[in-house]
Amino acid sequence: MVFTKVSFLRSVYHHRDLPAPDFPEIAFAGRSNVGKSSLINRLVGRRNLVKTSSRPGKTQSLNYFVVDDRLYLVDLPGYGFARVSKGVRSFWQKLITGYLENRENLACVVVIIDVRHELKEYDRSLVEWLRHQGLDFVAVYTKADKLTGNKLAVCAAGLDAALTLRPDDRVLFSSKTGLGCDRLKTLLASYV
Repeated sequence: MVFTKVSFLRSVYHHRDLPAPDFPEIAFAGRSNVGKSSLINRLVGRRNLVKTSSRPGKTQSLNYFVVDDRLYLVDLPGYGFARVSKGVRSFWQKLITGYLENRENLACVVVIIDVRHELKEYDRSLVEWLRHQGLDFVAVYTKADKLTGNKLAVCAAGLDAALTLRPDDRVLFSSKTGLGCDRLKTLLASYV
């Protein structure tokens, strides 16, 4: 897979509007403002395919993108500190949980975590829930360019320990420099 022929398909607000399960799907999950949109843009080599925002809660639906006429990438709403009402947060949770539990062509969930911070409870809960559900996931530690070598290694090791992951089980990633992009493409292509 080359991840170059990419187009937006649709935004989904209700399960009934999900596209036909014609292709494997890779979902991208993470806290609000962790860099999901920037990661997807870097992955597909486009600057503005996925809209980025400094305002938490910009993504409010399951946003579908078609890649190489063989794969769906699904950008999920962020969780955590988005400045939205409890009702909207509850709606998102039901939408995301229902999608993750029932989508038969879901191949993998990319769990995106900011490497600069200690593991947040939302991230731990998501990884534990995915393991419990038997869903494949890839942990990606973003914003790696914001730390120097030793500090990056220490922070990544801390997240590895908190999630009981080996370094080979996750990807250090920078949307700015491209660090980890090729490795992530290779990992994701293995699910197609």
